[in-house]
Amino acid sequence: MTKPLLPDQLRSLIPLNSLSPRQLRSLREQLVPRPLLAGDLLFDSEAATGSSYFLLAGTLQMCSTEGELRRLAAGSPESCHAFAAGGRLSQVRALEDSSVLMVDSAQLNRLLAWHQAHADLLLTLSSDGELSDWLEELLENPLFAKVPSENVRNMLAKLEPIELAAGHVLLREGEAGDCCYFIQRGGVQIMVGLGSERQMVAELGVGACFGEEALLTDHPRNATVTVLEDSCVLRLARQDFLDLLKAPVVAELDLAQANALIAQGAQWLDVRLLDEYQRGHALEALNMPLHLLRLKSRLLDRNRLYLCYCDSGKRSANAVFILTQLGFTACSLRHGVDALSAEHYAALLCGQGRGYLARSGGRTERSG
Repeated sequence: MTKPLLPDQLRSLIPLNSLSPRQLRSLREQLVPRPLLAGDLLFDSEAATGSSYFLLAGTLQMCSTEGELRRLAAGSPESCHAFAAGGRLSQVRALEDSSVLMVDSAQLNRLLAWHQAHADLLLTLSSDGELSDWLEELLENPLFAKVPSENVRNMLAKLEPIELAAGHVLLREGEAGDCCYFIQRGGVQIMVGLGSERQMVAELGVGACFGEEALLTDHPRNATVTVLEDSCVLRLARQDFLDLLKAPVVAELDLAQANALIAQGAQWLDVRLLDEYQRGHALEALNMPLHLLRLKSRLLDRNRLYLCYCDSGKRSANAVFILTQLGFTACSLRHGVDALSAEHYAALLCGQGRGYLARSGGRTERSG
């Protein structure tokens, strides 16, 4: 089996050559040369878009949507750049035995957006000797693509390191929350429920953030967090979290703006409990209660905009923060449905019963 290309072998490919070694490792399985025999079709107008291609060896014939033909030869300046199906290209075929790389465009664009957003910060941290693996891991969270670099700098200055032994219970379900944490070294286990109903929902490692949900909702901790191994966590106080992270990440819309986005293909996401949802919900709204959102997020479509709502706006703000961390695009209905006029409230929450369910691939389906 052909091995993935090494970073040195990618230095002439634009924009792959701008990514960090850590980012390239996240693409490692895709950085395997794909052979094409003379005459093989790489893609045509029927092919699904979503991939970026790089020519490594050989020659390709490229046909535009206007029927114009041109050649692309490996080693030429033009071959250093990515090309993709769609746009002005309708067909690409190998004129001789060739080799290409095929990379997921959405993932590549996310990596590039993150790198460009934090280019100055990364350079400063690297020059100061502060750019460590945990920090790169932290900053690669999609959440930080929306956080201004100055906010990140200020956040780093306010983090308080805490050494913890394996087995230490750091947070307990039901306690008040006054801070969140980032994992610098080690890992933690997240448990929900008490007694016989207790269950593990996640294990988090280096760079992960936890404890933020209580800060967004003003509610007690909704999970118990136990240290899995000797670890170091970094504490961020509540007000610093709200000022530096929540403010730039959680986008809020009024009902008119939300309705306009729904008309353009956005999806309502009701993050209230099932009983609340059944009493009245937006038409075709999916129901994903906040406490199940991380578990059910695999059913959502990363290419779709989700508009979250709840009663007060606090649960939906939390949902937006979580979805952003997971790489989705979401907004919250400002102040929730309780702030709407009686007329607008009745018009929005006009659906009743079980409503709609999410299926894999982002599909929605009537539940009955």
